[in-house]
Amino acid sequence: MHESQTPFPNVHFLEEDIQNNKSSELILDVLKQTCLHSLCRTFPPSLRYRRLFLSELIRRQEAADCEPLDELYDALAEVVGAEETAECYKSYLLPCGDAISLLENVALISEGTTGLVTWEAALYMAEWALDHQQVFTGRTVLELGSGVGLTGIAICRSCSPKRFVFTDCHPTVLQKLRDNIQQNGLTERLSPAVSVEELDWTTVTEEQIKLMEADTVIAADVVYDPEIIEILVKLLSRILKCWSAERLPEILICSTIRNPETYSSFKQQLEKAGVSHHVITEPIRHLFPYNRVSSIEMIKLYR
Repeated sequence: MHESQTPFPNVHFLEEDIQNNKSSELILDVLKQTCLHSLCRTFPPSLRYRRLFLSELIRRQEAADCEPLDELYDALAEVVGAEETAECYKSYLLPCGDAISLLENVALISEGTTGLVTWEAALYMAEWALDHQQVFTGRTVLELGSGVGLTGIAICRSCSPKRFVFTDCHPTVLQKLRDNIQQNGLTERLSPAVSVEELDWTTVTEEQIKLMEADTVIAADVVYDPEIIEILVKLLSRILKCWSAERLPEILICSTIRNPETYSSFKQQLEKAGVSHHVITEPIRHLFPYNRVSSIEMIKLYR
């Protein structure tokens, strides 16, 4: 449970209900479904968000002249007196009602990497996967740049892959990824079998790629740094060249287009490497709340 996901509601939608119901029962019910919810108690969101949420709820309660609620002020006192940490949990509710809870860093960039938080393209790709489960069902899936694991865990929990290979190269990211996978009940002994592999795009061999036997390859928010585009394109090209035309894996890349020049360069280098792409345009269900202002594009690669 986190600021980007229910059961925390947008308190603005509660204003009319609070105005129409002067008792404290509605506020207490909201509190039980948010800060006092078992998911929040077990996997607490950031202190900053809980403070803002509770302060706004109190403000709206007082503006509507509702009865005072001791539990609300107790909850605020609990977070006001707490010490800020570098990490917090973010939880995402799946359509089936289950939750994925991830330990992430509060800062967007820490320890020299952006891989310790969930980015928009990972959420978009998870939404697309939940709408296209057949792409993953019964298949071995390789994920490049798994980060803290949202997309892969969502696929494992909902799409029934045969095997899922999470990969990254930063040691801190890999450890947090392993912790999040275990926390969400995924192990090599269960179905689907999962593994976490260190994958350095600059040194990985064709033999290593072949051993993964991937039917589907995915990556989200890996096209952001001009300095790694050439390395990424070479890796994608090698993946496509490892198998015959009959055995080609399905490769899907999802990107938030923050810098159009960088993204255009990525596509140009794909073309120069003999890798074609198709833009996937069909609409998807909005399952997770996140910033949709930025343009996000998903492409399928082929040769």
